[in-house]
Amino acid sequence: MNHVSEPLRLGLIEGDGIGPEVVRAARSAVDEALVAVGAPAIEWVPLLVGHEAIAEYGDPVPEQTLRALEDLDAWILGPHDNVSYPDEHRRGVAPGGAIRKHFGLYANIRPARAFTGVRALAPDIDLVIVRENSEGFYADRNMYAGSGEFRPTPDVAMAVGVVTRRACELIAHEAYRLAATRRKRVTIVHKANVLPMTMGLFRDVCFEVGHAYPGVEVLEEHVDATAAHLVRAPGDFDVLVTENLFGDILSDLAGELSGSLGMAASLNCSATRAMAQAVHGAAPGLAGHNRANPVALQLSAAMLLHWLGARDGNALYGYAGDRIRHAVASAFEAGIATADLGGSASTSEFTEQVCARVHRR
Repeated sequence: MNHVSEPLRLGLIEGDGIGPEVVRAARSAVDEALVAVGAPAIEWVPLLVGHEAIAEYGDPVPEQTLRALEDLDAWILGPHDNVSYPDEHRRGVAPGGAIRKHFGLYANIRPARAFTGVRALAPDIDLVIVRENSEGFYADRNMYAGSGEFRPTPDVAMAVGVVTRRACELIAHEAYRLAATRRKRVTIVHKANVLPMTMGLFRDVCFEVGHAYPGVEVLEEHVDATAAHLVRAPGDFDVLVTENLFGDILSDLAGELSGSLGMAASLNCSATRAMAQAVHGAAPGLAGHNRANPVALQLSAAMLLHWLGARDGNALYGYAGDRIRHAVASAFEAGIATADLGGSASTSEFTEQVCARVHRR
């Protein structure tokens, strides 16, 4: 890992489908934002996952990529299209999940905010979903080896949900620390009424951790009620902390309420490593047409810069992340948007606008 005085080395993983287009758009925004704030340029390290990795190494997540990532500060990961991989490569963990598990990226931070100029179903939405990322009901990451999903007979399928005190403590601290910088309210989202042991442990540990943050208000809701509440009054929420599967579903809902999944940013992190990864998928039907919305990954990259700034004590990275967010907001306010948001800008045209606007204070 690099010291603050050394240039950052960040991995750049384009992935599948629209991945190359949106990853390059994110890189361009980061490069321009760093120039705008006077920060050193980044050394980008291109790496392969997905179809290109299968063609080159015979593996969608090759050991060569994982070993290279171990020497980097952080990285940007494009979307993957594992459904279209050859059959022998669809039976394992998807690339994003494999990387998260390998590096212990236990927190998935997913903000949802409506921007002026964007047609949002919930114009007052401004929240962050803090999703536990290492266990829960996700079969690809809740076991040391093998899968948490199995089929004892042709007619019976079963899944194991895993909840541990340590994982609950880690994700609760992430949520409370974040809430302390925002509106100081955390909602614990669970389903302890029907899963009293697993979700009851999650709820109880989150409440226990909350005692260390006396300035933060703590609430709780069942996940089904939260889904309804998000549609009815999303402005009531500040930070939501929840289990893996619940967080995945609720963050997609929140993304659509804010305008489009094409705006849904995401950061996967531990205390020492981080990966920017948009919530949306590879959208193979859009690939190569210069029509994809690059905002989700650009905003994810902005989150990554903030994380690096906090980790390294270098405010310039955080300033660069702010420049990207403000540039995206400025473009929307000027009526510039891609087709999924009702606009006519191409991927490259929107990115050009963002890169120009990061230089404005």
